[in-house]
Amino acid sequence: MSGIGPDNPWEDGREDHRRAQLEAVLMVIDQPASTTDLAIAIGLPVDATRHLLEQLAAGYRGAGGEPTRGFELREVGGGWRIYSHPDHAEVVERFVRDGATAKLTQAALETLAIVAYKGPLSRGRISSVRGVNVDSVIRTLTNRGLIEETGVDESSGAALYGTTNLFLERMGISSLSELEPLTPYLPTGQSLEEIKDQVEPASDLNRQAAAAPPPDGGDLS
Repeated sequence: MSGIGPDNPWEDGREDHRRAQLEAVLMVIDQPASTTDLAIAIGLPVDATRHLLEQLAAGYRGAGGEPTRGFELREVGGGWRIYSHPDHAEVVERFVRDGATAKLTQAALETLAIVAYKGPLSRGRISSVRGVNVDSVIRTLTNRGLIEETGVDESSGAALYGTTNLFLERMGISSLSELEPLTPYLPTGQSLEEIKDQVEPASDLNRQAAAAPPPDGGDLS
């Protein structure tokens, strides 16, 4: 693809690389990301970033001779995110439904334990605890009916997830207070609250880094 607009906004000629960077970020976000946030992530002006996003979205739809993809890039609610294509909703639904009969993976069990013992939590907080993206695991647990949205985080606006009555039923308990205590399984001398306190500063640092202004020369205006 050609350079962006009449005046290329960077001199290194790495448009394809920037486009790939956008795709990499879009594949791991758990909620729509604004053009400005994406521009900061890849170090380009907002207008140039929007142009790349529109190129990606058009390419996924089959523009310019590109093959039509099974997913779409859409701008919804002021942010961009990749979604499965509506034309393939039936096969996606079948896959999710059939997968409900399979055993939970280790990743799903770990995520479910975090929500059960420390919920309600946002996806971002759960990701901070596990150290990996949990978007697909959250979808799996939600589709299985084991967790659900229980509210909204006042500071970030992110959805909060907690366990369901089905989870309690499957565990054979009537309240989360009946869960086995974790203290015997934690590192010697540590409590669950102490581990939580260790996780939260790292999460705060990540949020501060994401909100930091771009370096000199990265003006997004």
